[in-house]
Formats: sequence, structure tokens, C-alpha cells
Amino acid sequence: MESSSRHPAGSSDTKHRRGGALDSYGKGLPALSIATVVVITIALALVFFYAPLEAEQGFLQKIFYVHVPLAIIALCGFVIGGVFAALHLRTRDSRWDMRSYVAIHMSLIFGVGALITGSIWAKGSWGHWWVWSEPTLVSFLIVFLLYATYQPLRFAIEDPESQARYASVFAITAGAFVPLNFIAVRLSTAYLHPRVLGSTSNLPPRMAFTFLVSLLGMSLLFVTLCKFELTAKHVRAQLRALRRLTDARAGAHSSAGWAGEAPRRRPRSAAPTQLPATRMSAHITGRPGS
Repeated sequence: MESSSRHPAGSSDTKHRRGGALDSYGKGLPALSIATVVVITIALALVFFYAPLEAEQGFLQKIFYVHVPLAIIALCGFVIGGVFAALHLRTRDSRWDMRSYVAIHMSLIFGVGALITGSIWAKGSWGHWWVWSEPTLVSFLIVFLLYATYQPLRFAIEDPESQARYASVFAITAGAFVPLNFIAVRLSTAYLHPRVLGSTSNLPPRMAFTFLVSLLGMSLLFVTLCKFELTAKHVRAQLRALRRLTDARAGAHSSAGWAGEAPRRRPRSAAPTQLPATRMSAHITGRPGS
């Protein structure tokens, strides 16, 4: 363990390490954001100008390039959150807990997008916003509702260590359930969505290429948003720490000033001033004397 004399709290080395930690969270974020915008723009161009129209659904089928990547990234994000949670339980490093929280939080947002686009697709294809006999929709909804309880459960615990520990256990348990959703969809026979993963893919080459680019764009968007949220949370935590440090130093200086102030002495030649009774009462109570 390093002694405090080597790395005092206000030394330049400590400030450099704090600045390096801050830079590591935001490092590469501008380039990643630009890459995300470029790939998503290319994906949209391919969707509207390159991918052919589907024979039965026509233009409505193009929502497939948004809905399916959203659903895949959301499910993968839930699993990644479980992996980060396992690393937190193993290392007791709070950074893994924060990464697990951000991954699950962002996956819930992507899950909302998947449910909305899926309902729009169902309305155009089947005439109903929701079909309970479709295993793809129902299984995804079950996973989404399971993770919707993550944040209420987490913030119902006041102790930070217990909160992180129980949240990690929940994330691992729920993350193990996600592959069951994928297996149920793969083994089901009543499905509408074309198979796009594996050797049994029935997408034409141009549709498959457009889908892969869309999936890459959604993946970059997920990573960019997660990195942005992690950076924002880290900066907010640093600001709170600096505010507490500033308040503590201000309080210490104020206490030192009061303790170090010498009492004022009266000149020996000056006689003590005595107030009349009425003026003394007014001086204490704050009311003018009669």
C-alpha cells in the first residue's frame, strides 16, 4: 500500500490520474459517434434504394430492417448486462456494476423500440396490433417485462453495496433466461419473420446484405449510447466529489478562521460602557427603548 506522503490528495500525480480516468470514459466517443451516423445513413439508403420490395407485404416489409436489429441488440444487451454483473460479483469493482446497469437500461430502451415497431408491423400484416398466438412477440414481451422490474428492485434498496449485489444477482439470473427466448423462437413453427441467422436463412442476398448493415448500425448506436451514458454518469460523480471536497475545505477554513481569531482587548484607560436599563433591554431584544 502506498503511503500518503508519496501521493498526497492535492498532488499533481493524483490530479493526473483523475484526469486520465475521466478521459478514458470519453476517449473515442466523437469518432464512434461519427461512425454510427455514417453506418446508419448507409443502412437507411440501402433500405429505401437497394433492398427489393417483398412480394407479399411490399413496402411494409422494410420495417423489418429496424424491428429485428432492435430486438436482437436488446436481447444481446441483456446478456451483456448479465456478464458485467458476474464480473462485478467476482471482482467487487463498482465499475462493472455501472456497466451492467447501463447495458440493461439501454437494452430496455431498444426493447421499447422493438415492441413498437413489431406492433406496427403486426397491424399492417395481420390487422391487429398484437397477436398472442405469435411466439416471437410473446416471448420477447416476457423478457422485456422481466427486465422492467430491474430498476424498481434496484432502487428499492438503500444501501449501495447491497443494491449492487442484489442487482447483479438479478441480472445474471434474468440473463440466463434470454437464450430460452431465442431457442423458443427458433423451434417454433408459427412465425412470420424470415430466418436471418444461421445456415437456414431464406433472405435474398440483397436483403441479407441490407439487414447486416442495419444490424451493424444498431450495434454501433447501442455502444455509442452506452458509452455516452457512462461518460455522463462518471462526470456527474466527479462533480459531486469535487463539490463535497470544496465544501469540506470551505468548512475547514471557516473553522480555522474562527479558532485562530484572537479576542479583542479593551484599552486599559477606557472605562467600561454601561447602557441604561431600557437601552440594555432594547439591545438584547432588538426593540427600541422608550
